[in-house]
Amino acid sequence: MARIDLGRREPGIQALLGYRPQTARPLMGLADVLLRGESTLSRGERELIAAHVSRLNDCRFCYLAHGTHAALQLDGGWTTVDAALAGTPTPSVTAKTRSLLPIAAAVRTGGRAVTPEIVNDARAAGATDLEIHDTVLIAAAFCMFNRYVDGLDTWAPADREDYVAAGHRIVDRGYLT
Repeated sequence: MARIDLGRREPGIQALLGYRPQTARPLMGLADVLLRGESTLSRGERELIAAHVSRLNDCRFCYLAHGTHAALQLDGGWTTVDAALAGTPTPSVTAKTRSLLPIAAAVRTGGRAVTPEIVNDARAAGATDLEIHDTVLIAAAFCMFNRYVDGLDTWAPADREDYVAAGHRIVDRGYLT
């Protein structure tokens, strides 16, 4: 049970968005821009970054939700997501994208943990300044989302399959629907 009475039984952020609709639209607007807006990183790659941060933050709902969104958009599905987040090279995830994951992990530790070395490694792998910027912003936003979801102790289904239907809705229509 959540830390406050949300008046609903939806999982994770869904219950929170319904509880406080005034904050729902701006939060989902931010997610839509970061994860679906124009970018040289694919939607699947950006969802992978969100899943990576959420997994490191031990936010089960956000990890499984965004891992599912990534899996639905990357060749190889969850096998690719699992391999990439374990640091195992996989053909579906470029060296550039793999080089952005340490930046996202550093942001989760603290902004100053983003060192010139990991930024230079990402540049050497082909990441642009805009892609580095967006990685930092996605990671920072997901630290907030993770703390929102877990700070109010929302519930999260444990099975990946429970996230597929909502994942298809997000992939097809976005976060503002």
